[in-house]
Amino acid sequence: MRLERGTVTGIFLSTTPTQFKTRPSIFTAILLALVVAALNIGLWWWSNRPKGPEDWHGQINGFAVSFFQRYQNPFKQDFPSDDQIDSDLKLLRQYTGRIRTYSTLLNPQVFRLAQKEGLKVMAGADIDTRLDNNEKELNALIALANRYPDTIERVAVGNEVLFRNNIPVEKMITYLDRARAHIRQPVTIAEPDYIWLKYPELAEHVDYITIHLFPFWNGLDRNNALGAAEGAYNSIKQRFPNKHVVVGEVGWPSNGDHRERAYPSISNEAIFDRQWLIWAKANNVDYYLFEAFDQPWKEGLGEGRTGAYWGIFNADRQLKFPLTGPVVEDTAWPWKALAASLLAIIPMIWFGIRFSRFKLTGRLFFDVLIQLACGLVVWSATLPFNFYLDWIDWSMLVLLFPAQVAILAILLINGFEFTEVLWRRKWMRHADLLPSDPVQKQPFVSIHLACYNEPPEMVIVTLDSLAALDYQNYEVLVIDNNTKDPTIWKPVQEYCEKLGERFRFFHLEPWPGFKAGALNFGLKETNPEADVVAVIDADYVVREDWLKSLTGYFHDPKVAVVQCPQAHRDFEHNRFRRMTAWEYDGFFRIGMHHRNERNAIIQHGTMTMVRRSALEGTGGWSEWTICEDAELGLRLMHAGYELVYVDALMGKGLTPADFKAYKSQRYRWAFGAMQILKGRWDWMTRKGPLSAGQRFHFLTGWFSWFADALHLIFTLMAIFWTAGMVGLPQTFSLPMQLFLIPIIGFFFAKAIFGIVLYRARVPCGWHDTIMASIASMGLSHAIARGILHGLTRQKTSFVVTAKSRRLGGSNFAAFAPVREEMLMLCALVLCIIGMARSTAAHFTEGQLWIFILAAQAIPYISALAGAWIAHKSGDKAG
Repeated sequence: MRLERGTVTGIFLSTTPTQFKTRPSIFTAILLALVVAALNIGLWWWSNRPKGPEDWHGQINGFAVSFFQRYQNPFKQDFPSDDQIDSDLKLLRQYTGRIRTYSTLLNPQVFRLAQKEGLKVMAGADIDTRLDNNEKELNALIALANRYPDTIERVAVGNEVLFRNNIPVEKMITYLDRARAHIRQPVTIAEPDYIWLKYPELAEHVDYITIHLFPFWNGLDRNNALGAAEGAYNSIKQRFPNKHVVVGEVGWPSNGDHRERAYPSISNEAIFDRQWLIWAKANNVDYYLFEAFDQPWKEGLGEGRTGAYWGIFNADRQLKFPLTGPVVEDTAWPWKALAASLLAIIPMIWFGIRFSRFKLTGRLFFDVLIQLACGLVVWSATLPFNFYLDWIDWSMLVLLFPAQVAILAILLINGFEFTEVLWRRKWMRHADLLPSDPVQKQPFVSIHLACYNEPPEMVIVTLDSLAALDYQNYEVLVIDNNTKDPTIWKPVQEYCEKLGERFRFFHLEPWPGFKAGALNFGLKETNPEADVVAVIDADYVVREDWLKSLTGYFHDPKVAVVQCPQAHRDFEHNRFRRMTAWEYDGFFRIGMHHRNERNAIIQHGTMTMVRRSALEGTGGWSEWTICEDAELGLRLMHAGYELVYVDALMGKGLTPADFKAYKSQRYRWAFGAMQILKGRWDWMTRKGPLSAGQRFHFLTGWFSWFADALHLIFTLMAIFWTAGMVGLPQTFSLPMQLFLIPIIGFFFAKAIFGIVLYRARVPCGWHDTIMASIASMGLSHAIARGILHGLTRQKTSFVVTAKSRRLGGSNFAAFAPVREEMLMLCALVLCIIGMARSTAAHFTEGQLWIFILAAQAIPYISALAGAWIAHKSGDKAG
C-alpha cells in the first residue's frame, strides 16, 4: 500500500483485517486445528501400530539371569536378599525349568533356592583378570556342583573371557581341565561363536560347547537377525559335530543405543525372541534366552545404554511384551498423543483466528509447527521414564530440558517469521517514497554526524553527499568526540568551513557517553527551527532525494521515526566486503518487514530521522547503553509513537574493514541488546503502552542471538561430556535420543528457514547466499560472548567499527581475531577423533553425537574462513 503524505492513518488502517476479502473464520481455524491434531494422533498410532509376530506357546528352554533389583549394583556391594531372589525364581518357574547364572560368589544362595523351586541351573564361575578371585570362583563352583548335584546340571567356567582377552587361552584351558577333574557335571566355557572357530583346541577341554549369538551386536537389521543366528549356530554344529552345542545367550534389547542397522525396541525384541523360540523348538536347539530381567547396573559397561535392557521382564519384574498376540511399542501412546493434541489445540485455534489474513498454506504450516513442538514437549517429558536413569542423567535432564524448551521456542519464533514472510497476502504496513513538499512546507531537518577517529577522506565523501541534497531546509552538525590526533579531525573541520554556514563542526575532548553523548551535545546545538533530527554514520553517501522523499511522513503527529535500511557500497569486487554486505541485507529485507507489521522495528543509528520534540520529550539519547538507537526506538514506541520503515536504499555506507571490526560491531549490538533487555524488562513483560506485538518482538527478536549463546554453552558441555565418554566410559554414557533429536531437528529447521527466506527476499545468487551464510555463522561466537557478557555485566567499551582497512600482517596474524574460535574448533576436532576411535562410534547415537559435534564446529570453521577471506581480500573500496 502506498502511504499518502499527511495521512499516516493509511498506514495503520491497513493493519486491520477488514481490508481483506477473507474475514477471521473461527470455523476454518477450528477445522485446521482438528485436522492437524488428527494427523498428530495418526502419527503416534503409526509409530506404535501393532506388530504381529508368531505366537509362542509352552515353556522357554532356559533363561540367563542376574538377580539384581532396580537400584542394586554389585560394584556398590548392594546385593539382592533371599526373599528377592526367591520371588524372582518363583516368577521364572512359570515360564521355564532352567536358568543360567554367572558367578558362584555373588549370590551363592541361588542354588539352594533354585533347588526348592525345582529349577535346573547352569552354574557359572566368573573368570577375569583377577587371578586370586578366579581361584575363589573356581573353588566355590566345584564345591557347589558337588553339593547340589541334582540342581546344578552343567557348569560354565568363564563367560566371554577370551572375547574380552582377560587371560591367555592356555591359562583358560588349565581352569577347564581342573574343573573337569573335580566336577561330575558337564563343563564348558561360554564364548561368541567366532572364538570357538579361532581357538578350536578349546573343544578338546570341554564336555559341550556354549556359544553366544547376538545379531544386534553385529549391527544387523532385525529382519536379518534370525537368519544370521541360525547360520552361526549351524556353522558351529558342522565344525564340532561330536560336541553338544548350547546357545548360552541369545536375545535382542528393548532400549538403548542403536548399533549400525540394529535398533533396540520392545517390538524388535518381541519379534526376534518369539522367532527364535519357535525356530529353536523346531530344530531341537538347547538355549538360554538372554536375559530374564533388565539390569540397570550394566549400563555403561562397554555396551552403552543397551546393556541394561535385554530382559523380557523390566527391572520392576513386569513382562515387557506378551508372548502371544500383537505387540505395541508404547502401550501409553494414546494418552501421549492426546496430551500433545490437547496441548496444541488452543494455540492452533488462536493462531488461525488471529492470523486469518495469512494464506491457508501458511496457517496450516504453522499449525503443524505448533503441533510438532507440543509433541516434542510430551515426548521429551515422558521418554526419560523409559530409561533407568542415574543421578548424572537426571542432572543433565534438569540442565538441558529448559534449553530444549528454549530451542522449541526459538524454532516457533523463526517459524512465525517464515510463515508471515512467505504466506502473507500483503504487507499491512508498507511505506513508499512520497512526493516532495513545497519548500514552505518542508520540515527543517538537522542532520547529525557523530564521528570518532574516522579517516578524514571518508568523512569528506559523506559531507559532499550531504551538500548535494535536493532539499532547502536543513543543517549538518558534525560532532567529533575524543579524536586526539588533530591531523584526523582538523581536515574535516576545514572542509565543513568550506561548505558554508549550513555545516557546523564541533570537536569535543574529553567527552563522555560515547556516540550517545556526542548526539546529545548535537541536540543542544540544533537550530531551534529544526523539527526533525536525522542521523547518519560518517561513512554514508546519501541520495539527493533522501529528505524530500521521506519528511512528508512527519506531517502526521503520530510518527516519531522514519527509518531506512542500512545498505552498503563499493563491495562488489572485495570478497570479504561482499559477503558481509549481503549478510546485513538479510535482516533489512526479512526481519525489519516482519517487525514492521506490528510497529516494532529496530531503530538503527544511521539513515534514521526522528521527530525532535519526541526525541527531546522522552529524554534524548540514552548514554547508559551502547545501543542508544535501538533503545530510543523502544522508548518512542512506549510513548505511543509510530515508527515508519521505508525499504528504500536512500544511503549506502561501507562494510566493516576486516573480521575483527565485523565481530566487534556484532558483539556491541548483542551486548547493547542485553542492556536494553535488562533496563526495560518491565516494559516488555507488563501490559501497558507497548502493544502485545511490540512486546513480542522486543522479547523474542533476540532469541536467535540467544540461540548462539546456547550454542556456546552446549558446545562447552558437549566437549566436557565427550571427554568423559572417551576417558571414563563407565561413568559417562552416550546422550539419549531425548537430547539428540531436538538439537539435530533444530539445526536442519533453522538452516532451511534461513536459506528459503533469504532466497525469497534477498536479490542475490546462490554463491552470495552461501558466502553470506558463512559470514553470519562466523559471528556466532562473538554474539554468544556479547549476550553472556551483556547479561552478567553492566557496561562495556564502545568500540567504533573500523571501515577503512588496517595494515595487514603475516598469514598467521589473519587468525588473531579468532583465537577463541580456533581453540574451540581444535577441542571439537579432538572430540570427534576421540569419539570415532571409541566403541561408541559403533552405535547410531554415537554417530549422531559425532554429527552434532561436527555441526557445532561449523560456526568456528566459518569464523576462521571469514578471517582468512578478510585477510586476503584487497580493499578495493579504499
